[in-house]
Amino acid sequence: MPASPPILVCPGCGAEKPLPEAGPWLGAALSCESCGWAPPRQDGFALLAPALAAQGSDYDPAGFAALLAAEPWHFWFAPRARLLAGLIARHFPAAESFLEVGCGTGYVTGVIARARPWRRVLGAEVSADGLAHAARLLPPEVELMQMDAREMPFRAAFDVIGCFDVLEHIEQDQEVLHAFAAALRPGGGVVLAVPQHMWLWSGADEHAQHKRRYGRGELEGRCRAAGLEVVASLSYNSVTLPLMLASRLMPRRGLRETGATDELTPPRWLNAMLRAALQAEVGMSLKGLHLPLGGSRVVVARKAAA
Repeated sequence: MPASPPILVCPGCGAEKPLPEAGPWLGAALSCESCGWAPPRQDGFALLAPALAAQGSDYDPAGFAALLAAEPWHFWFAPRARLLAGLIARHFPAAESFLEVGCGTGYVTGVIARARPWRRVLGAEVSADGLAHAARLLPPEVELMQMDAREMPFRAAFDVIGCFDVLEHIEQDQEVLHAFAAALRPGGGVVLAVPQHMWLWSGADEHAQHKRRYGRGELEGRCRAAGLEVVASLSYNSVTLPLMLASRLMPRRGLRETGATDELTPPRWLNAMLRAALQAEVGMSLKGLHLPLGGSRVVVARKAAA
């Protein structure tokens, strides 16, 4: 990727400070000599937005444990991670630094981190409580922090930013995309995944505290408004769309009572069938064969090279 010095913008006074190209960022480098700002820590993790960390997030931290148990075998996770890693490899083959915003348990971050010899990989979560789970799963060289995606204190710092099924939780998604654009190196880009089609809106979205599902072209327009050029846009979860639609036409009585945890424990025969179908869909998508409809939209957008 084109050389561009990474910059920390002090959340305390706004002073700009170059960050080292090598070595950790979340230690002594993440401080300000001008005003003395340094991030407080919780369980060893830097809090870049401590007030937001105290408020908590839409996601129940207890859900991280359920996800950790499900991700290695559940039909949703492995095919999706393969698709996202494949798109990064295709569109950003020279990328050396990666940040996942909303890294959750760290499952996707780990898949991407192991896909190539990155110079730097970071993961960020709005809730510091979930970072302990990610730390146990990820390689030790991956740095983890608590952060507000709307106010990222980085400029020209990352070759690729990933944000997967997170934007729909944030009311100010346009602010997030502007923050992403500022934090990208010239020539770098974003890979975004969101739920698609408001006609699929259901109690599951309400339980997950989604703000929206995205219409076709909606996320692409927001990327362009943030100064990013859309280089790929595709539907995903096309093969599972009939089941998603059926589940919404026949809502399950216990959804709110169970917290939809039954979605993480499908029958093994059904899980195997859906996983094979989604793996086939991912193979088609990575070859450029996209279906017109799907439960998810994946967008790749690039910042102009200097």
